[in-house]
Amino acid sequence: MKKTILALTTFAFIAFSCGDTNKKENKNAEAEESIEKTNEADVTEASELNTLSKGEKEEGWKLLFDGETSENWRGYNTDVFPSDWKVKEGTLFMAGSGRGEAGSENGGDILYDEVFDNFHLKLEWKISTGGNSGIFYLGQESDDYDFIWKTAPEMQVLDNEKHPDAMLGTDGNRKAGSLYDIYPAEPQNAKPAGEWNSVEIIVYNGTVVHKQNGETVVEYHLWTPQWKEDVANSKFPELNENWADVAKEGYIGLQDHGDDVWFRNIKIKQL
Repeated sequence: MKKTILALTTFAFIAFSCGDTNKKENKNAEAEESIEKTNEADVTEASELNTLSKGEKEEGWKLLFDGETSENWRGYNTDVFPSDWKVKEGTLFMAGSGRGEAGSENGGDILYDEVFDNFHLKLEWKISTGGNSGIFYLGQESDDYDFIWKTAPEMQVLDNEKHPDAMLGTDGNRKAGSLYDIYPAEPQNAKPAGEWNSVEIIVYNGTVVHKQNGETVVEYHLWTPQWKEDVANSKFPELNENWADVAKEGYIGLQDHGDDVWFRNIKIKQL
């Protein structure tokens, strides 16, 4: 009887051990498969940078940056592409000058040389530690203004952890994704410095939407009484008394704020 019990115990132990080994092997296989899928996704993502899919082409999307040249981009109020902006590793890259809003001596804000009215814009940005930049839309060129932000709404690009602008303004309206100095991005979901953020800006007959990393973070309406009141409470009237009268069509622009910043996958669809 004792021999029988011992044999059964030994058999149970062996079965349990085998079962445990099989579970470990299955978990290891699942982990390896997950890693392979992640690596494949990374390769796929890299291969699709600065391109349009077949579906996007059919939907009418237009690529504003091909990852290889600065074609159709130029400096604000100039006919040339500033030499301190670079096309680097598939990005539009501005190396930090440490001069803040003054920007690089051979840099400055750049714009795409075409005006847009109703549109859906998509792009990705990455900022350096403590960095600041911005994405402008409906911007105007004028000899009266030395910077595009004196005429255009700006979607803020910022390292929320290190740059002082994150603590200024009102209710976080100078953090990443916000309509700078007017409407805060809610929820605030920007990724840390050094990581890529995907953003979208939609403009349609005065309705404006900011999306950041897949979520709507800002929505507002141009030219309304509420809009004019909110602009009046910002810093912009001191810079341009007519700033609230945003144009119905204008330029897409990228800011040189003196810090390292990268942009890629810039595409637009007219609505």
